[in-house]
Amino acid sequence: MFQHHLLLIYRNFKRYKSSFLINLFGLSAGLCCALMIYLWVADELAMDKFHANSGRLFQVMENETTEDGINTGDGTSGLLAESLAKEMPEVTMAVTTTPTYWLEASKVYIANGRGIKAAGKFVSPDFLKAFSYPLIAGNIDQVLREKNNIVISEELAKKLFQTTDVVGREILWANSELKGENHALISGVFKNVPDHSSDHFDYLVPLEVLMANSNYVKWGNHGPNTFVVLKDGTDPDEFSKKIKDYMVGKGQNFRKLFIRPYADGYLYGKYENGVMTGGRIDYVQLFSLIAVFILVIACINFMNLSTAKASRRMKEVGIKKVMGASRKSLILQYMSESVLLTFLALFLALLGVELFLPQFNAITDKHLALNFSLDMVLTFLGIALFTGLLSGSYPALYLSGFNPAAALKGKLGNTLSELWTRRGLVVFQFTLSVILIVSVFVVYKQIEFVQTKSPGFKKDNVLYFETEGRVKGNINSFLSEVKKIPGVLHAGGMDRNFLGDLSATTGDFQWEGRNPKEQVKFQKGRIGSGLIETLGMTMADGRSFSDQYGSDSAKVLINEAGIKVMGLKNPVGKIFGLWGKDYQIIGVVKDFNFESLHKEVKPMFFRFEANELTRVMIKIKSGAEKQTVADLQQLYKNFNPGFVLDYRFLDQDFQAQYVSEQRVAILSRYFSALAVLISCLGLFGLATFTAERRLKEIGIRKVLGASELSLVVILSKDFTKPVIGAILIALPVSYIMTKYWLNTFAYRIELQIWYFVAAGLLALLISWLTVAIQSIKAAAADPVKCLKAE
Repeated sequence: MFQHHLLLIYRNFKRYKSSFLINLFGLSAGLCCALMIYLWVADELAMDKFHANSGRLFQVMENETTEDGINTGDGTSGLLAESLAKEMPEVTMAVTTTPTYWLEASKVYIANGRGIKAAGKFVSPDFLKAFSYPLIAGNIDQVLREKNNIVISEELAKKLFQTTDVVGREILWANSELKGENHALISGVFKNVPDHSSDHFDYLVPLEVLMANSNYVKWGNHGPNTFVVLKDGTDPDEFSKKIKDYMVGKGQNFRKLFIRPYADGYLYGKYENGVMTGGRIDYVQLFSLIAVFILVIACINFMNLSTAKASRRMKEVGIKKVMGASRKSLILQYMSESVLLTFLALFLALLGVELFLPQFNAITDKHLALNFSLDMVLTFLGIALFTGLLSGSYPALYLSGFNPAAALKGKLGNTLSELWTRRGLVVFQFTLSVILIVSVFVVYKQIEFVQTKSPGFKKDNVLYFETEGRVKGNINSFLSEVKKIPGVLHAGGMDRNFLGDLSATTGDFQWEGRNPKEQVKFQKGRIGSGLIETLGMTMADGRSFSDQYGSDSAKVLINEAGIKVMGLKNPVGKIFGLWGKDYQIIGVVKDFNFESLHKEVKPMFFRFEANELTRVMIKIKSGAEKQTVADLQQLYKNFNPGFVLDYRFLDQDFQAQYVSEQRVAILSRYFSALAVLISCLGLFGLATFTAERRLKEIGIRKVLGASELSLVVILSKDFTKPVIGAILIALPVSYIMTKYWLNTFAYRIELQIWYFVAAGLLALLISWLTVAIQSIKAAAADPVKCLKAE
């Protein structure tokens, strides 16, 4: 019987080539899309799960109550890890590290060699025991014990020495946290950080180096990250409750602690008012849903096309039933046909994945590959089997349910339930398609908005680089020479990254009328004269730092958000108490977005710094970029022998803040186009079915004088109704979904009615064009052939 079923399947595929090819293309496209999304989702879910202590490794987080609500962050006191390890019996190991971005622009050197840009971390001695970054050279118990130790990656070792046999060699490294260059001996080499790590770094240095030269040894400050490895059997929720008020005992009444699994940080990193509200997991869920949608749309196509050609298979069903075939055997035959077709589609889908995966990797910034491991093979086969069973279920039940007498006479039932089922499938298909079309419109407009909205500073034609060598200690002399270059409009310096969290403090602030019970958090930065002008910021009141007024070392600039929190009127000239010192407010900077538009502008202040600045920022005249950069490179070479100017443009960093949204926008366009295309195949199938069922009606109408245009209109009317129904269902659903997504931005577009109207009209137009193809063909048929009985 199995061989007989295969023979019948082959004959049906061969006989109905057009239906076979449309089904094969639809299922292949749907499976190809689903498989690529599966690879991406599996990669996202695997992030940070490779650590041996993954089940017991937790990050200590802080909820800090401020005037604006509860702020959740991963910055903690530098003393916390050691204290928890001593006082909490549940903790087997506690580790302090610094975020990679603190040292992401560092340089490492070998004697008489050029500096190589590398990302580093300050870490406590047990870091490599808590986290699984295997050593290929060095003793894990000793590599981070001495203050002058440094552990480097396999890749960095090869860049510097062309070998990994480097233990004991000297290396120099420089960064913005510590002054000057630091001499160290390489104590170990670790394997390159795997792709499935959310934290990428090139070298590790002992935390003691930072702690000996910073304020992080105070309980009141925070910035480093704290991680704990709990004993087996420890309840994480109970431990979180136990340490919740730990900081209160250290004089920090507004700071509450809790722990989260380290592996959860990548996907669940968004908090609102102290409650976890999502993160990258939102995109994982979104694209998983899109994959399911597209597969379901492809399955509906199969159902529609299978039932469309049912009239051609009536006699086959009737004869089989008369010969004694049971409904169960018929269902098995038609399900087998569906599953076999799906596995053929799976083969083509895998070819498509292999073909499109490089482009998909480029869009998603991943390194996905088809490795055909046992888990992957079983997953792919499971997806194909599920798709085959789902797509074949309705046709199998429908075809096997024919009455044998009616089937042999060629009379098909046309019950109301069958009609509603087919139209319902089309409604469902187009509902999903319209939702995707609206989403593409909204995502595109929001990305366009964040890219064109003024952030409060002028990011274009501003290049920057980190100070090193002679420039590091003579920044003012260097800036004086820079300003002499014809194409340079302004130049200035600051002490850290300009975009992103600028380093926050809840230090001992004092000002006129302050409520001592309020907890206020400020972002902070140190800048030199000329930086405000370089970035094109606007002063709302007062002046910026300037050399013409003498020393501004006891002066501060505060943004409008900070003045609002302070509740000051006429703030210029008033005293701002900071860490026991008095600073005079000389200016108010208009609010600017130093973080992405996902977040509202936070209170911040700038202190003046003349020399210890780590970043140079230069505004270049538009149209003179090429020559000006060449002149800067030559100046840098002359002023800083042995170093090469390694620069970036500020607008690149600005765009990088929205890379996730840009990827979502690109992928959404592709997936939406694919969903619409597959939906049109389904509509084509229904048009084919209707044309077959109404063939005699068309012949009679033509004999009675109906024109082909009137027949096309009559046939198209039946398909307009379900599509309009789909639009009416999809628009409110898409409004809710897009509104939810837009709420993740502090600054966002307003939803316009034309987004929804345009999506509906586009779906309607596409459906009309699809149906018109089949309707014109049916209307042009010879009425004699239409009326002829078989």
